[in-house]
Amino acid sequence: MAKSKIEYVCQSCGAASPKWSGQCGDCGAWNSLVETQAAPRGTRAGGISGTASGRVQRLREVSAEQTPRLATGLPEVDRVFGGGVVPGGVCLLGGDPGIGKSTLLLQVLSALQDRSSTLYVTGEESLAQVHLRAQRLGLRNLDVPVLAETSVEQILAQLAQLKPAFVVVDSVQTLYTEALESAPGSVSQLRESAAQLVRHAKAHQTAIVLVGHVTKDGAIAGPRVLEHMVDTVLYFEHDPGSRYRIVRAIKNRFGAVNELGVFAMTDAGLKEVSNPSALFLSRHGDPVPGSVITVARQGSRPLLVEVQALVDRSLAGSPRRVTLGLENNRLNMLLAVLHRHGGIALADQDVYANVVGGMRIHETAADLPLLMAALSSFRSRPWPGDTVVFGEVGLAGEVRPVAGGEERLAEAAKQGFRRAIVPEGNRPRRGAKLDLEIEAVGRLSQALERL
Repeated sequence: MAKSKIEYVCQSCGAASPKWSGQCGDCGAWNSLVETQAAPRGTRAGGISGTASGRVQRLREVSAEQTPRLATGLPEVDRVFGGGVVPGGVCLLGGDPGIGKSTLLLQVLSALQDRSSTLYVTGEESLAQVHLRAQRLGLRNLDVPVLAETSVEQILAQLAQLKPAFVVVDSVQTLYTEALESAPGSVSQLRESAAQLVRHAKAHQTAIVLVGHVTKDGAIAGPRVLEHMVDTVLYFEHDPGSRYRIVRAIKNRFGAVNELGVFAMTDAGLKEVSNPSALFLSRHGDPVPGSVITVARQGSRPLLVEVQALVDRSLAGSPRRVTLGLENNRLNMLLAVLHRHGGIALADQDVYANVVGGMRIHETAADLPLLMAALSSFRSRPWPGDTVVFGEVGLAGEVRPVAGGEERLAEAAKQGFRRAIVPEGNRPRRGAKLDLEIEAVGRLSQALERL
C-alpha cells in the first residue's frame, strides 16, 4: 500500500508547501501551516459550475432562461439578496458567535415552508436543540425538515432524495468529505466540501446557504477561496451592547453590493426594522454642537445617519485623530482642506469623529457633514436640527456631487427634515416635487459661511 503524501497547508490562504515553515510564503501569515494528508489522485469531481460541457459556445447560443427569484417572506432578507433568493445560488453567511445567524435562517425556513420545500442541516446542534430553539422563537410553522449530519456524501444523498428548493447548512466548518482524510474544519475539507455543495446547487437549481465561523479579526474562517466559490457573501454586524443587527452583502453576483438589512433582536427572534433611519439618529432635546445629519447610501437604500465630531485642545505634542465608522486617513485629508481653503487651523486640536449607531460609512458623501460637524464643535455653535448635509469635498476646496442625490433628498423629506445643503451638481431637476428647502453650494467656503 502506497504511503500517503504529507503536505503543509496554510489555514489562511490554503497554499500548500512540501515542508513546514514558520511563515506562509504566499500570504505571509505566521504559524498558519498545518500538517495534512494530500488528497489522492482522482478525488476531484471537476469544476464547481455544475454545467461544464467542454464545448465553446457563443453568448447568443447560450440558453439563459429567466428563473423567478424565491421570496423568503422577510423583506429585509430579500433586499440583502437583491430581491429574493436565486435558485442555484450559494450564499456564505458569517458573523460573530451568538449574533443570530441560526436564528434568522430558521425563521426564513419557517416562513418559506408553506411555499417551497426546505431543509435545515445542522452539524453543531442536535435535533432536540433545534426544536427547542424553534419553540422559543414561537415559529408558527414547525414542519421544516431537519437533518443532523456532517458527511457531505450523506447530505448530498438526502438532497437528491428530497429535492428541496432552499437548504441551510449550519455550519460549513463542521462538514467533511470521505474522499479526504484530514479533520473537519481544515482548509482541504472546507474547500472540497463547499465545492461539492456548490456543484450540486448549480446542477439542480437548489439555493444553499452556508453558515461560516469568523476569526478574532472578524473575517470568515477558512481559505479566501471559499468566498470566491460562492455567489453571495453576507456578514452579520452589530454594535456591542445594542440589540440591533445589520446583515450586509459583501459580495453578490445577483444584486447590489453593500446592500443591508436591519433587524432587532427580541425574545421572539429577529424582527425587521421598517424605519432603519430612526436607529442612527439621536433625539436631542435642543441642537448640540458637533452634530450633523447626513444621508448615507447603503447599496440601493438611503439612510439618515448622525455624524458627530468633538474638537478639543490637544494636551500632547501630537494631536489625536480618532474615527469610528469613518476612514481615519480621509479625516486627516479633510482637515488639511479645511485649513487651506477655509482658513481654519485645527493642527493643535484633538479631533474625534463618530457615526451614531455603529454604522460604517465608506462613501465620500460624508465629507461635507464631517467638516461641518468638526467646525460646529470647534466654534461651539449647534447645527440646525432640521437640516441635512451631504457632499464630497475635493482637494481644491470644491464640493462635488454624489450618486443618488434625489433619492437622498426624498428620504430626508420623508423623515421630516425641512432644509438640505447639497452640492451644486445635486440640485434637483426642474419639476421634482420635494418638500425641502434646497441650498446648493459649489465651494467649501460657501458651506462654512453657515457657521
